[in-house]
Amino acid sequence: MPRKIRYLIEDLKKAGFVDRGGKGSHRNFTHPNVRKPVTVSGKIGDDALHYQERAIRLAIEESKK
Repeated sequence: MPRKIRYLIEDLKKAGFVDRGGKGSHRNFTHPNVRKPVTVSGKIGDDALHYQERAIRLAIEESKK
């Protein structure tokens, strides 16, 4: 079963990302050690798509460097 968008956002916040807002159901998260902002689309209760989980995992790994 796929994870929910809310859990991806929690993971980003725990890793030190800051929500910079966005339009509609899009949220942009930034971190000083990550080159590009991470965009999370979808409502809080929606299932996360495979590419979203992968993008967030890679961004969190990059933030630890």
